[in-house]
Amino acid sequence: MSELYIVATPIGNLEDITLRALRVLSEVDVLACEDTRHTARLLNHYKLKKKKFSFHSHNKRQAAAKLIAMLDQGKKVALVTDGGTPGISDPGSYLVSEARKANHLVVPLPGPSALAALLSVAGASIKGVCFDGFLSVKPGKRKKRLQELLEKNESFVLFESPHRIIKLLEELQAIAPKCRVLLGREMTKIHEEFIEGIPDALLTELSGRAKIVGEFSCFIRTRV
Repeated sequence: MSELYIVATPIGNLEDITLRALRVLSEVDVLACEDTRHTARLLNHYKLKKKKFSFHSHNKRQAAAKLIAMLDQGKKVALVTDGGTPGISDPGSYLVSEARKANHLVVPLPGPSALAALLSVAGASIKGVCFDGFLSVKPGKRKKRLQELLEKNESFVLFESPHRIIKLLEELQAIAPKCRVLLGREMTKIHEEFIEGIPDALLTELSGRAKIVGEFSCFIRTRV
């Protein structure tokens, strides 16, 4: 039995990594990365040299099989995403499931999370929040799921790309024009930004920009 470490890495600011994460990254035999080039920047910053293995949504089954074989050989493996905690809106959960089936120890190393970061500055009482990650890119499924979330009359968090944030706000304006939305963009980075308001106001703000960059974390509540 060997260990699979689930290592949270910075969502932007490279200083947001734990001492334990750095130690484990330096000690494991293999580092499974969502994007090896992206992870290389983190490793280079901390002068760590490590064998990197590509693990992402398009190769998760084949890659997981190879990683489990490494664990079977007694090697220690660490899993990282492009940023944040693996297993949240990424294929990490599949590898975790396969490792458990093979009776390997799965060890979480808590740390940065876009979800937790956004909720911490929401200024709302967080007793129960639904997290739904990225909505489907298919219009029908997307609209149906958004309506389901809004009908629950509970707060929820979504992730959205800069290419679809306007679409999301337009959908919210049509379905729940009075809901309150907090958008977190480029969190922990140089151009970190938080803007809050009803969908119409946020549409006016973002539509007036020449270019929208950076992924968004969106906290939406129908009750204020």
